[in-house]
Amino acid sequence: MAGNSKWFDLLSRFLMPIAAYLNNSRYLQTLRDAFMLAFPITMFGSLIVVIANLPFLDKFMSAGVLDAFKTSLGNAPSATMGIMSLFVVFGIGYYLSKSYDVEAVFGGVIALVSFLLLTPFFVAVENVADPVGNVIPLDRLGAKGMFLAMMTGFLAGEIYRFVVQKNWTIKMPAGVPTAVAKSFSALVPALLTLSIFLGINIAITSLLDTNLHDLIFNLVQKPLVNLGNGLVPTLIAIFFVQLFWFFGLHGQVIVNSVMDPIWNTLSLENLNAYTANGELPNIISKQFIEIYTVGIGGSGSTLAVVVAILLFMRSKQLKQIGKLSIGPGIFNVNEPIIFGLPIVMNPLIMIPWIFAPLITVTVTYFAMSTGIVPPPTGVAVPWTVPMFISGMMATNSLAGGLLQLVNFAIIMAVWFPFLVFIDRLNMKKEREEANVAGDENQHVG
Repeated sequence: MAGNSKWFDLLSRFLMPIAAYLNNSRYLQTLRDAFMLAFPITMFGSLIVVIANLPFLDKFMSAGVLDAFKTSLGNAPSATMGIMSLFVVFGIGYYLSKSYDVEAVFGGVIALVSFLLLTPFFVAVENVADPVGNVIPLDRLGAKGMFLAMMTGFLAGEIYRFVVQKNWTIKMPAGVPTAVAKSFSALVPALLTLSIFLGINIAITSLLDTNLHDLIFNLVQKPLVNLGNGLVPTLIAIFFVQLFWFFGLHGQVIVNSVMDPIWNTLSLENLNAYTANGELPNIISKQFIEIYTVGIGGSGSTLAVVVAILLFMRSKQLKQIGKLSIGPGIFNVNEPIIFGLPIVMNPLIMIPWIFAPLITVTVTYFAMSTGIVPPPTGVAVPWTVPMFISGMMATNSLAGGLLQLVNFAIIMAVWFPFLVFIDRLNMKKEREEANVAGDENQHVG
C-alpha cells in the first residue's frame, strides 16, 4: 500500500499543475464558451437534418414530394451549422473581451468583421475563367474556416482590449446617451483593429497570391484535423479524460477544451458531406466522442457499472449507491457513482475505469471503419439523451444504437470482477459491523 500511495502522490504532483493550467486558462475557457454559444443554433440545424433524413419518409412520400420536402428544409443546416465559424469568432471576441472587463459586444463584432476582412468574396466556378465576385463561399464560414476563425477571434480580441486598456478611446461628455458613448468609445479600437486585419489581407493576397483562409487551412487546420481523426490520438485523449477524473478533476472539460476545435471541425465536415451527398468522410468527431463514451452513462460509460451493481452485487453499500446512481446515469450524469463508489482515488477500480473506455472506443472505431456501423453524421445530439436513442440519432441508423449496447456489455464485463471483489470486501465489513453491534446489544442486555 505504501508503494501505491507513493506512486499516486508522484502522479498527482505531475498531473495537478497541468490540469490546473488547462482548467484555468483564459483562452481555453473562452474557446469552450464560444462553442457553447453556438450550441443552441447548431442544435436547431441538427434537428432539421434528422427530420429531413428520417429513414421511413420514402414509405409514404413519393420521390418528387420527398425531394421538395428536403429542399424546403435545406436552408436550415446552411444557416446554422454551415456558418458555425461566424458564431465561434464572435463568441471568442465576446468572451475574451468580457474576461478583460472591456465592452464585450464590441469585441465580438470587431472579431467577426476582422474574420470577414480575411475572407475572399468570390467563388471559383468550374469551366468559368473568372471567379464570380461579391459572393462568400459557404465553406469558408463553416468547417474550412474554423481554425482561421479561432485565430482571428483571439488576435482581434487581444488587439481590441489592448487599445481600450491603453485608453486610446474617445470620451464623450456626461449626458450623452450610454449607447452613443459606448459606440464612440469603441470607434478608435475598432479602426485600429480592423486596419490591422485589412493590412494582413492585403499583404497575403499581394505577396503570396493566395488568401489566409487557404494558407491556414493547408498549413495548420488540415494536418491537425488529419491527426485528430486517427485512433491513437483519440485513445490518448480518452486516457487523459479518465486519468484526470481518477484524481478528482473534470477530465471531460479539461481534455475537450484542447480537442474540441479538432473534433467539432471533423463533425462539420461530416455534416456538410452528409447533407450534400450522404457520404461520411470522418470516423472520429465530436459525436463519436460524446455518444460512445459520455453517452453510455457519463464519463467512463458508467451506466453499465450501475446496472451491474443493482443486478449482481449484494452489499448494502453498493446497492444504495446503485439506487442513487441509476436515475441520473440514464441521462448520462454520473457524479453519484464517481464520488459514491468512489472512483476518485480508488486504486481498486483504476484498471477498469481507465481501460474499459479505451476498449470500447477501439471497438467502435473498427466497427465504423469496416462499415458495420455508419459513423456519426455530424448532427448535434444533446449529451443527456439516453443510450440507444442517442446512438440512433447520431448515426441515423439502428446500428448506431445497437453498437452502444455492445459497448455497454463490454464495460460491464470488464468491470464485473472488480465489482465482485469490492462487493465481498463490503459484505465482510458489514458482517463485522453487524457482529460488533450484536455483541454490544448483548452486553447492554
